[in-house]
Amino acid sequence: MLNAWSSDLQVCLGQVAVAEDSNEITAVPQLLKLLDLTGAVVTLDAMHCQKETAQAICDKGADYVLTVKGNQPKLHAEIQKIFEDAGERDYQVPGLRQLKKTECGHGRIERREYYVMPAPTSLRDKGDWADLKTVGMVYRERELRNSNSHEVVFFISSLPASVQRLAKHLRGHWGVENSLHWSLDVTFGEDKSRIRLGNAPEIAGALRRLALSILKRDTSVKKCSIRGKRLQAGWCNDVLEGILTGKQGD
Repeated sequence: MLNAWSSDLQVCLGQVAVAEDSNEITAVPQLLKLLDLTGAVVTLDAMHCQKETAQAICDKGADYVLTVKGNQPKLHAEIQKIFEDAGERDYQVPGLRQLKKTECGHGRIERREYYVMPAPTSLRDKGDWADLKTVGMVYRERELRNSNSHEVVFFISSLPASVQRLAKHLRGHWGVENSLHWSLDVTFGEDKSRIRLGNAPEIAGALRRLALSILKRDTSVKKCSIRGKRLQAGWCNDVLEGILTGKQGD
């Protein structure tokens, strides 16, 4: 199931079931057609770093931030070379902006360094990527009690080279794992679901996402997890009514 998730609203905006004989790449354009994206920013994983997808997003009046990996080898190599050269100059390059952040919690320390700069004319003039304006790099380092890990990720965007804005969208994209996928799996048991025939999985998925969106937007049950809200709603009709109507409880 392919989902469109609003990081700001914490709401699932739409979903499309991926055909058994296909993959997510072909499902993305179908999902984009269902959504009003005017003025939005669409972030996608490296699998969906496709020229057709970038064009489709721009055609809907939106901007994109696309992760770039080995499935686009020429683009990946060119962006990597840009930032390797910038690193040799200690990132003192005209137009380059950088931002460093450190977060601590849940037994780990995570450091993120964002680097963005206007896309070079060699990329823009080709016209392969619709309305391309910015190339960027993110370095992430995570320290756990018994292990450390780090990775470098490159991306392209139709947004101007504003490091604060792009960092916000990139962080929001990575947060979808906890905000949506983890909740659907752990709280709603989606991965263990035995609903498999016909369009039943898609219908059940839509109902789970609707329920999750309602629970995340609810403020009637305070200081409670999604799982806790579900339990309380099952135990007490007043709590259930408060969640469905948005009515504050006593």
